[in-house]
Amino acid sequence: MSANAYRIDRASEEERSADRGRPGAAPSTNGAQVTPRHRWYLPLKTATDYVLAVSLLPFALPVIGLAAVAIKLTSRGSVFYCQERLGKDGRPFTLIKLRTMVENAEAETGPVWARENDPRVTRVGRFLRESHLDELPQLLNVLAGHLSLVGPRPERPEFVSRLEWKIPYYTQRTNIRPGITGLAQLKLPPDSDTDSVRKKLAFDLYYLRYMTPWLDCRILVATAWCFFRATVRAFWRLIALPDGDRVRERLVEILDQDDPTLLLRD
Repeated sequence: MSANAYRIDRASEEERSADRGRPGAAPSTNGAQVTPRHRWYLPLKTATDYVLAVSLLPFALPVIGLAAVAIKLTSRGSVFYCQERLGKDGRPFTLIKLRTMVENAEAETGPVWARENDPRVTRVGRFLRESHLDELPQLLNVLAGHLSLVGPRPERPEFVSRLEWKIPYYTQRTNIRPGITGLAQLKLPPDSDTDSVRKKLAFDLYYLRYMTPWLDCRILVATAWCFFRATVRAFWRLIALPDGDRVRERLVEILDQDDPTLLLRD
């Protein structure tokens, strides 16, 4: 992605020289600041976020209620998972999600990225994650002004403190409010390492520069479609009948022998 794609506000030469000479300084960005091209859209975006969040909340609350009951019945701990994230200009706020992992999941590991088939994820949590229903409480963050519906993913301060020293322009993501969904979230899988974060940053900076009502509309429609497909897929997995591999696995326990294939011959 070319630097010419962005409007660049240059810092003073003295500041840039000081940064270059400081041991352990963050990757050089030549004092560049990525800013929205269509600044007139920012107040309209805020108003649209509020109206849409108010409109969606009555539909979201019953779903959140059902999910809360399922979480409470199947695992110990609170229904909601509250976590500190960094918002616009790096200001911290509390992100609200439905809990999808066991209580105190990071007690032994500390802050780590979730991974595929993460054993810390509960059965109900797996369904909520696959369907993205765990994100619904974040509508409250939108109403509180912490989040936008569309924007870069809000990151944890523990990760930001490391990533900002490894990836040029990383902190530019906080030049606008983060979002529940976004271009990077739709186009790429969840963060798993520094390289995946770097790839997502390219999409975040593109969105930061070129966000418009039309782009936001397309992202929201794409999000709704992905949400529908993910919900159907997660529900189908939830009610799916056991396949042959599952039956064989359980037969080993039922029959107390290593080779249950005698009962499964064609």
